This record gives sequence, structure tokens and C-alpha cells, in this order.
Amino acid sequence: MKIHAHALLFDNDGTLVSSLASVDRCWTRWATEYGITAEEFARVELHGRPAAEIATDLLPADVVPQAVARIEDLEVEDVPGGGVHLLPGTRAFLDALPAERWAVVTSATRRLAEARLDAVGILPKTLVAADDVTHGKPDPEPYLLAARTLGVDPARCVVFEDAPAGLTAGRAAGMTTVALTTTHQAHELQADLVIENLSALSALVTEQGVEISLRG
Repeated sequence: MKIHAHALLFDNDGTLVSSLASVDRCWTRWATEYGITAEEFARVELHGRPAAEIATDLLPADVVPQAVARIEDLEVEDVPGGGVHLLPGTRAFLDALPAERWAVVTSATRRLAEARLDAVGILPKTLVAADDVTHGKPDPEPYLLAARTLGVDPARCVVFEDAPAGLTAGRAAGMTTVALTTTHQAHELQADLVIENLSALSALVTEQGVEISLRG
């Protein structure tokens, strides 16, 4: 199978890097600080959604701004502790791409995203973060903004995601979707292609764009 694209759009956490240990530590502490029970917390979809949406699901509206600032502080402070590492295949795949052909599109704030990316040595030319949009994933706005920033037709973009919310956003944007089974099982992910991680793929840059192929 080969996919032809003009731009590649990557979610960060669970797609390029793993921050699960850090996320679990920080959100568990946050929930305790705000008196949220384990049962309440378990009912909320955590992965692939902006922190503001998660906080809104769990707390009164007047508490949300302070609570969002608190979880951002906790997660940024946790980065140097080693809670973030590159997923298999990330470095080689990104190194094969021209900087103007790809972007990171994350539900994290810019401050948190840049801290995590810097920790693993990834420096995207284009980054779309939660601060940049009015509606986060599963709304298509983040991916449409990335395509517009890169000057590429959304139909010529490929989205790489590990979370159902992000895949929904990619489909709604009219983009080809590739799912990674790093945080969810394959049957939970609706995409044009499902892989284990980026080590399953190779990228060939041509005059027409990027040709993505399955290895082996």
C-alpha cells in the first residue's frame, strides 16, 4: 500500500512521543487536588483532547481556568523527570521529510508541546497547539489550520494519530488518516491505515510530494 501526500500532519503525544507515564502522574495528582473521585475521572476520555475540555467535563465553570493552568504547570514541570521519550520510528521518519512538508498538531498547549518536543530533540517548523484554535479535536479546526499554514489542500494531507478524537478530526477535515496502536487497540481506531508505530513506514520525497509505503 502506498499513500501520496503533499503534507504530513502528526499528533504528538502517543504518535511521535510517549508521555503516558507523565500524563498519568500529573492528571492523577491534579484530580486529587481538585477532589475528583476515581470513578468520576474514569468516566472522562483523557487522551487526545484539550485540557480545557477535560476540566470542563469535571469541574464548575468558574474553577476551570485555574484548573487548566494548574495541569499545564504540573505537566511542564514533569518533563525533565524523564516522562517523555520518542516512540519507535519517529526520528528516522521525520528525518526523511523536508521541514516544509510536515507539522505537529497537538491538543496540548504550545508551552507544554514545546517542552515535550524540546526534551526529545524534535523542532517542527510548523506547530499547531491548543492555544491556536477555538475548537480542539475532534473538531477539524486544528488540522485545517495546519494545512492552511503549510499552504496545502486538506485533501492532500495525511494525518497520523493514536486517539479516536484525533482521527475523527482528520476525517472531518477531509484528510487521509493513519492510526498508530500506541495507546488504543486497532479495533478502536477508524482509519485508512492502522500501524503499530512509525517504524512500519518509509517515506520517499518526490517532486510531487511524499510517497509513504509500508516496510517489508
